[in-house]
Amino acid sequence: MTTLIRAENLVKKFGDFIAVDGISFEIEEGECFGFLGPNGAGKTTTIRMIHCVSPLTSGTITVAGLPASVDNRAIKAMTGVIPQEITLDIDLTVRENLMVFSRFFDIPRREARTRVDELLAFVELETKRNSKIDQLSTGMKRRLLVARALLNRPRLIIADEPTTGLDPQARHLIWQRLRQLKAQGTTVILTTQYMDEAQQICDRLVVMDKGKIFKEGVPNRLIEDEIGREVVEIRIGMEEDARLIAELGGAACGHERVGDTLYFYCRDGHDIRKRLVDLDLPAVVHRPATLEDVFLKLTGRSLVE
Repeated sequence: MTTLIRAENLVKKFGDFIAVDGISFEIEEGECFGFLGPNGAGKTTTIRMIHCVSPLTSGTITVAGLPASVDNRAIKAMTGVIPQEITLDIDLTVRENLMVFSRFFDIPRREARTRVDELLAFVELETKRNSKIDQLSTGMKRRLLVARALLNRPRLIIADEPTTGLDPQARHLIWQRLRQLKAQGTTVILTTQYMDEAQQICDRLVVMDKGKIFKEGVPNRLIEDEIGREVVEIRIGMEEDARLIAELGGAACGHERVGDTLYFYCRDGHDIRKRLVDLDLPAVVHRPATLEDVFLKLTGRSLVE
């Protein structure tokens, strides 16, 4: 595969605050690459530098061999952005929003009309073409942002938490559209706090916290390497920990206590299931390991403000 984006020793400071702290990564053309992390991890700051919106403090980023500097219009021209915020003109209709935006890319009017019609069909908003923005649901507005990001037929899509606040149906539709774009060869960068979203869409991802990259890899491989295949959650008082760990410790499981829950991380849950039946515990959850378990293990389970 061809490397589309390369970052080396990337640093971004705001005064004395280090938002991005010497990270390096490569993104291949045609893949979906995810940035995961809690609030303030440096995800959005990183993609703003890729998109030439925010200047680098030090290090380098290249996109298609071009340096990512704030005056690089060539990178902006090949990129479509789905922002966190809903940045639509409420005084215009759905169709008018897209037509006005097409002028920023100097798309001829006749071609723009064709693209707008195609994209409204792509995001299933044909029947809302003449509606004002305040007549749309949040999910419709998010889908319109997807359509707007595709007007310039971008080589790179940056999706910055594109499904925040959406119901399951709208989320799944946006997932389908992003997967469809990737299948057509578009490179997708995704930031999200929804672990199931990253697991559904990303080919590779990094987990960030405090401006640094903690882990990089393929989602399912990260889950198996960091957690195992299965998780057992036992909600029981701390005074029982020693007994339970002694009873279950021979089942080749790692464990940790968080709040009212004792977690066991297992490569194979068959042995621990047998032991749990014998113990007859009142509050046990046994489930497959997920990317959320990896995220919480690496970044901590405490609330970060």
